[in-house]
Amino acid sequence: MKRSSLAKIIDHTLLRAYATETDIRELCEEALSFGFRAVSVNPVWVSFCAKMLRDSNVKIDACVAFPLGAATARMKIEETQDAIQNGAREVDMVINIGALKSGYAQYVEKEITAVVKAAKECSVKVILETSYLNNEEKTAVCEMCMRAGAAYVKTATGFGNGGATVEDVQLMRKVVGDNMGVKAAGGIRTYADAMRIIEAGANCIGTSAGAAILADAPE
Repeated sequence: MKRSSLAKIIDHTLLRAYATETDIRELCEEALSFGFRAVSVNPVWVSFCAKMLRDSNVKIDACVAFPLGAATARMKIEETQDAIQNGAREVDMVINIGALKSGYAQYVEKEITAVVKAAKECSVKVILETSYLNNEEKTAVCEMCMRAGAAYVKTATGFGNGGATVEDVQLMRKVVGDNMGVKAAGGIRTYADAMRIIEAGANCIGTSAGAAILADAPE
């Protein structure tokens, strides 16, 4: 994949707790320079990014209930609404992993549906944190996301026990078909990593190594 095409499917990511304003400014400047699809940031930086990226095609992606997914549904909804009011155009939300593994699938689906509703016209990407789930659970969440009207299913936060794998992306794509996007995130650091994941079925990549990945991509 050529450099310009690859840039258009990369969400340029900076979610470290100790990220400074200078770091976020550099993230936005790189996104503009390379033509990345979006910047993915913690909600506190959304308004800053909105000012930095106004009048550009770079989207602002806010990560909600990140990275644990253990906030209440009400707080996820309010965090989503606040991020959108501050300029986010996409939301990456982490599911309630503990609720899913406790057998409360209906609660998890209702929570996803509520966040999608709160986001209105803005896209919601649902983070499964696949390293904590078995294939049956991954399949179930993908099916929930389709019913809820989410735009993407996403592999991982990058803060869990593992990141994106070819096997997980293939499974997610098989379940959602052409009905949804599949975002791969977590551990994608090289052009070769990106190509393996894209060939497996991902059509969006979340990574903090976007510049290095593009450096190895053909012009």
